[in-house]
Amino acid sequence: MHALIIGATGATGRALLDTLLNNSAFGRVSIFVRRPVAVEHPKLAVHVIDFAQTRTWQDKVRGDALFSCLGTTLKDAGSKEAQWQIDYDYPYRFAQTAQANGVPQLLLVSSAYANPASKGFYTRMKGRLEQDITALGFASLGIFRPPSLVRPNTDRTGEKTALWILNRLNRIGLLHAMQPMPVAELAQALAAAAKQAVPGVRILETQEIRAAADTR
Repeated sequence: MHALIIGATGATGRALLDTLLNNSAFGRVSIFVRRPVAVEHPKLAVHVIDFAQTRTWQDKVRGDALFSCLGTTLKDAGSKEAQWQIDYDYPYRFAQTAQANGVPQLLLVSSAYANPASKGFYTRMKGRLEQDITALGFASLGIFRPPSLVRPNTDRTGEKTALWILNRLNRIGLLHAMQPMPVAELAQALAAAAKQAVPGVRILETQEIRAAADTR
């Protein structure tokens, strides 16, 4: 299987890349990044691109499954407009190109509570992306809505605080469905779902993601 990844330099994408490179079911892995990466592997192809310049990379988007892990935070993006471009515009444009090029399967990392009608900017943006990618008509589409993710060695203070609160609540039996998930577990679930390639649209919430990870 030839896997394509966007967002391979983020925490989830890095975990996914490591998972796929060490999984014999994936014979080729192509990543599309904005900057060079210090990763080498016999089955890895690295494409450094400008996501805004579609014509310069569209012919390279060919394979069996696209993993869409691209995303950022409002703080890192600097504005809602910049975050929309990274979290919605680029993933949608890439998915549109993949579908036009005959890529049959897409695995999208979205967000818990994603809803195009949400009053919250982030969950509305993620819900809009889910809605519009679904309309593209992939033969197999897996939409993953993970809870808070545990990133190795995170330096985000707000993220550390949120994880501490969630872990405390889980110890007393509250919010079990929102128990923080290691990015490595999400990566295993993504790989497992790609190998299954279930026809149609699947939305995987926390418990379904954990179950998928266990089937690897």
